[in-house]
Amino acid sequence: MKLLSIAIPCYNSQDYMERCINSLLPGGDDVEILIVDDGSHDLTSEIADAYERRHPHIVKAIHQENGGHGAAVNAGLAHASGLYFKVVDSDDWVDAQAYEKILATLREIAGSDQTLDMLISNFVYEKEGAKRKKVMKYTSALVQDKIFTWSDVRHLRKGQYLLMHSVIYRTKLLRDCGLVLPHHTFYVDNLYVYTPLPYVKTMYYLNVDFYRYYIGREDQSVNEEIMIRRIDQQIKVNKMMIDAYDLWKIPNKKQRKYMFNYLEIITVISTVLLIRSGTKENLEKKRELWGYIKQADLRLFHHLRNGIMGNTMNLPGRGGRRISIAAYKIAQKVVGFN
Repeated sequence: MKLLSIAIPCYNSQDYMERCINSLLPGGDDVEILIVDDGSHDLTSEIADAYERRHPHIVKAIHQENGGHGAAVNAGLAHASGLYFKVVDSDDWVDAQAYEKILATLREIAGSDQTLDMLISNFVYEKEGAKRKKVMKYTSALVQDKIFTWSDVRHLRKGQYLLMHSVIYRTKLLRDCGLVLPHHTFYVDNLYVYTPLPYVKTMYYLNVDFYRYYIGREDQSVNEEIMIRRIDQQIKVNKMMIDAYDLWKIPNKKQRKYMFNYLEIITVISTVLLIRSGTKENLEKKRELWGYIKQADLRLFHHLRNGIMGNTMNLPGRGGRRISIAAYKIAQKVVGFN
């Protein structure tokens, strides 16, 4: 059994996938690199096969009809033989020194009698043109360099979220929670992180800047104009998160609070993008989304609506919408996700 399986979802990734793969190869025999060619029309398939031929004990090329990011992650998970599982998008890469520390930590834990459900590390926003690279750290909230539980977690600030870039899950946990991501849907990375969380009992935080998250391609899914064009897919993911769990039944208070906060930020992003589009159709979709939450769970509706961000995003009239957009621009600068 491999220590770590790393899935690389690829769709027409010929121009940048090699940087990603090359950053992962130094893991050697501890890792398996699963390059998932999701129905590409360029040289992605040939590049994946060439890496498999050169590194047959490390790299496996998987070819499938186009099903979107979620389908590619599903395929990676289905083929994974590693004890742990990580997704690295094809336009991103990892830091060499941090990678060594990650593998050494996983190796040590795997050789002990302890079970680790989720390893957390930092990620860096590699934003094109930005003079300073923003690093997402968790030092204020998480215990470092040892296994801990939700009861040990300190306050996770607004904006301090566990994203796909920051987590490595135990492979069996992902399978036990029944994780299957929807096909032909963007923004499923939120489901990938959120869905397994109630199954996570033990965590480990390594304060290293491991994942390099590239932002800058015009066709990137987190480009704001593209997010507005794909708003129906954002709403679909938002609703799937609402339907996934009755959060009130999660026994650990800190775990429950974090999941509420996660759901809140996704709902805020959906709401503000609908507002920013400025169309009557999308303002109606905003009302429909909040109506969906109200019908699904009235208590959840009031909890989200009465939160600071929920209140800000639902102020009435044009003046309210202007305040919502101003708040979003501040968040945009802080988080840098667009």
